[in-house]
Amino acid sequence: MDSVAGWGLAAFGGFVSAVAGPGGQLPRPCTVLVLLNPRGGKGKGLQLFWKQVQPQLVQADISFKLLLTERKNHAREMVRAEELGCWDALVVMSGDGLMYEVINGLMDRPDWETAIKKPLCSLPAGSGNALAASLNHYAGYEQVTNDDLLTNCTLLLCRRVLAPMNLLSLQMASGLRLFSVLSLAWGFIADVDIESEKYRRLGEMRFTLGTFLRLAALRIYRGRLAYLPVGVASKKPTGSPLEQQHQGLVDAHLVPLEEPVPSHWTVVPEQDFVLVLALLHSHLGSEMFAAPMGSMAGAMHLFYVRAGISRAMLLRLFLAMEKGRHMELDCPYLVYVPVVAFRLEPQDGKGVFAVDGEMAVSEAVQGQVHPDYLWVVSGGTESLPSLESQPLPRL
Repeated sequence: MDSVAGWGLAAFGGFVSAVAGPGGQLPRPCTVLVLLNPRGGKGKGLQLFWKQVQPQLVQADISFKLLLTERKNHAREMVRAEELGCWDALVVMSGDGLMYEVINGLMDRPDWETAIKKPLCSLPAGSGNALAASLNHYAGYEQVTNDDLLTNCTLLLCRRVLAPMNLLSLQMASGLRLFSVLSLAWGFIADVDIESEKYRRLGEMRFTLGTFLRLAALRIYRGRLAYLPVGVASKKPTGSPLEQQHQGLVDAHLVPLEEPVPSHWTVVPEQDFVLVLALLHSHLGSEMFAAPMGSMAGAMHLFYVRAGISRAMLLRLFLAMEKGRHMELDCPYLVYVPVVAFRLEPQDGKGVFAVDGEMAVSEAVQGQVHPDYLWVVSGGTESLPSLESQPLPRL
């Protein structure tokens, strides 16, 4: 299959200057590169693009070039080699995994400091679509799925408004460095995400099926968890930032994994968990309103569920999550805290990590948020609330 599927509107020459900054907007007219996974979700992404997205782009005076991904990490390779100056924005049409590839491809580049500032747009055509659902929520739209969510996100692209978004830097014990725009999950959620991959043709229903299957064989995961709470982080930065071997973004709150966490971090006394989730946004899926407290500049939502929770209560939590009401259940096994950094060290080898829905080996990992580090097409800068503008949620 030829990865170049076609050109939108008309060919063009020369270079397009990047647009980013407070209150920034994409120009009119503008040109975008669309990266689309034709096998994402139910496998109808290409059909949806030509039927639903392309007509709106024409009306909005947005030219495009469409590239189809052919294999895992293809988008990462293309973004790493692409002449980004030709495009006003990169449009990613698939599930959350393709955006993960694009972000890491941008951070692989020698010019990563400028490359990561290239405006991004998420158009949902996968099965999870958590980032798109979050941006839809921030824009003030009702929670919707499938074609309605795609329509809303395409409308945001046509409106051209940009907003800053957090980046999560992750360091693995093996030396691997990853970058996330959504989440890191371990335990129940990660297993459901990865194990349900075989049912991806079911779309969002794959997660419902996977949840019931994993509930029937509920696991306990042993590990050590520590975190840097939001309030403490602003007062006590780490004395000597951890230097990186590559990708020069410095994680100032982290120390080497072989060293103990700094004394001002909180160490969770429990070591038996059902799940641990570090989440940057409001949604974990288009119908999973996991963090109704919203996005926070420079922080992420850390949830964990301690061992001992019943299957019935765990099911109640996930059912209530559809409307964002799981925190109202006051479940004593569910803990939530806003943090800027965390460390997780699995002890028994069970389970895997899911980073933005993509599988990663279960090993010691730590990460920290870099606030407002990239630019996304959104409903407006006011739709991504800053940490200073809202009260901290009750722990």
